Amino acid sequence: MTTAAPTRTRIKSLHQQYAALKSGKESLLNLIDEAEIAENVYNSNAIENSTLTLSETEKILLEMELSRNVSVREVFEAKNLARVMVYKRNKVKTESLTADLIKLLHNMLLGGIDDSIAGRFRQNNEYVRVGAHIAPPPEQVEPMINEILLTNSNDLDSYFLDKVVKFHLDFETVHPFCDGNGRMGRVLMNFQLLALGFPRVIIRNKGKKTYYQAFNDYNNKQQTKPMGKIVALALLESLHKRITYLKGERMVRLSDYIKQHKLSAPKLTNAAKRQTIPAFREKEIWKISQHYKPEK
Repeated sequence: MTTAAPTRTRIKSLHQQYAALKSGKESLLNLIDEAEIAENVYNSNAIENSTLTLSETEKILLEMELSRNVSVREVFEAKNLARVMVYKRNKVKTESLTADLIKLLHNMLLGGIDDSIAGRFRQNNEYVRVGAHIAPPPEQVEPMINEILLTNSNDLDSYFLDKVVKFHLDFETVHPFCDGNGRMGRVLMNFQLLALGFPRVIIRNKGKKTYYQAFNDYNNKQQTKPMGKIVALALLESLHKRITYLKGERMVRLSDYIKQHKLSAPKLTNAAKRQTIPAFREKEIWKISQHYKPEK
């Protein structure tokens, strides 16, 4: 079991609130998702060593002029990933996760960047590695992807988030493409969450070291809990954010909230990171409802 019982209880409670509040407010949720695209794109590309800042990513997606010269590839990476995210959200209710869909999304991701490898799995002598991990040989890629897809769809007993986490770990272990595997893996994670009625999550570049270590823990020790913790915290934060918006509550910076209530900054900041308070980030700034009542 990857997700601890208390975390499951918290996710269940928040998901029930989210489901009850979102009825009739789909337009608001769409706006939240649209506003979040640049932040999601920035973080996912930054994990893969893109030099673009969040501000530059926003300007690229808005077709605005940048103050410095950036590579054409990085511009395409931002635009393509944003396009994949929009397409995924629109198709999640009508399409199931298949190898063909994964290839289609990858073709959208790398189209115009490297058309020779876009939309197809590794083949012939195309070997890849991530750090010390050498991915399986090309001839094993398609059978392994089909196997993890089948295992995922046939597993009716495991907790939903455990399945999402295991799929992400297995997908990245196979590393089916010549390039774009990390970004595709995070896209597929969100595809699965959206299909289950949950909001998408942001895996943040600031936690890159811990994120990569979670893959090492899985490859070397078969441990899924480190990645499970990362995804669970991201999901709790995403739910907290949307519930706050759906309630129509006024949001303030967590730093201002701390000053207003004369609270301990380290204690509240750590609580936000652990998601034991309903705080969330927008453009890397922690926020919280002004109406939140701190525990005494």
